[in-house]
Amino acid sequence: MTGVPIADVCARQGEEVHHETAARGMFERIAPTYDLLNRVLSAGIDGRWRARAVGELKSAPPGPVLDLCAGTMDLTALVAAERPHERLVAVDFSPGMLEVGSRKAPRAEVVVADALSLPFENGTFAAVICGFGVRNLADVSRGVREVLRVLRPGGVFVTLELFRPARPAARVFHRAYASVVLPTLGGLVSGDRGAYDYLARSMKGFLSRADYEHLLRDCGFAHVAGCDLTLGVASIVRAEVAA
Repeated sequence: MTGVPIADVCARQGEEVHHETAARGMFERIAPTYDLLNRVLSAGIDGRWRARAVGELKSAPPGPVLDLCAGTMDLTALVAAERPHERLVAVDFSPGMLEVGSRKAPRAEVVVADALSLPFENGTFAAVICGFGVRNLADVSRGVREVLRVLRPGGVFVTLELFRPARPAARVFHRAYASVVLPTLGGLVSGDRGAYDYLARSMKGFLSRADYEHLLRDCGFAHVAGCDLTLGVASIVRAEVAA
């Protein structure tokens, strides 16, 4: 199983180093075709999802913003446009993904780092946003606690993610999409079917939105609230640090 990330989030316990190393290598391999496949596989709707997520930052206090697990920096670019005068930092563990995306938001600081051990002081950021990255963390609870640590009181954390679906219609869509469309088309375009097979299985092996909201509260976040997008295919969860 060397080089293969662990799709079931619960099975990563005790195998965090293996999962992180394998996931980083996987994203390095698929970085050149990642943007193209996102547009094709979502029929472009992922852009609307990201815009909705960035909209959740409007009520965040002024101050620096962190795009966590920034990947190819689509969210970073949207935040740069919405908050043109704020410090903006994009963090990802894959240098290849950040290199592909860096042209989208030239003013953003680009940092290669582990989301489980962020190189920032306590209370550095007024807001943190994470799009489609929490699902790939080796330890989700530890990642959430790191976000809490680097946020200042009153800060906002927004997560955009493909959670394990709860609605029957969404479960049917996920099952068909994950078992056929994602690995087949992803493999054809990227040349790495295994990577897209993992990404498909990781949806089924992740938390539900309700589970994730519960985790945020357990870790110390307040005012946790979520909403589903496109019949529950994707979801946004917003949380705050108590002032």
